[in-house]
Amino acid sequence: QVQLVESGGGLVQAGGSLRLSCAASGILISIYTMGWYRQAPGKQRELVASITKDGSTNYVDFVKGRFTISRDNAKNTVFLQMNSLKPEDTAVYYCKAHLLARYWGQGTQVTVSS
Repeated sequence: QVQLVESGGGLVQAGGSLRLSCAASGILISIYTMGWYRQAPGKQRELVASITKDGSTNYVDFVKGRFTISRDNAKNTVFLQMNSLKPEDTAVYYCKAHLLARYWGQGTQVTVSS
């Protein structure tokens, strides 16, 4: 059974930082492309950042320079370091593992107050 469990969300003031974690079980993330997505109320889920099995990273424009995705294959965990947070970053953040199949976590709420 595959599980992705996100943690690290919470309430933070604008300009603050949070570090999200996504712990995987049932798969080895070392062979997966891992991604972080987010969904704000009333909006579609959108890609935030991804990292391939080779370590190549991709960021959407609105987080470039502020967010960093990384992976620790030994811990089977992916991270998203979020700095300089803005109120518009408020959303539920989801972790996804993609190879042939796609697996999603349950999400973690991030709320940024102004």
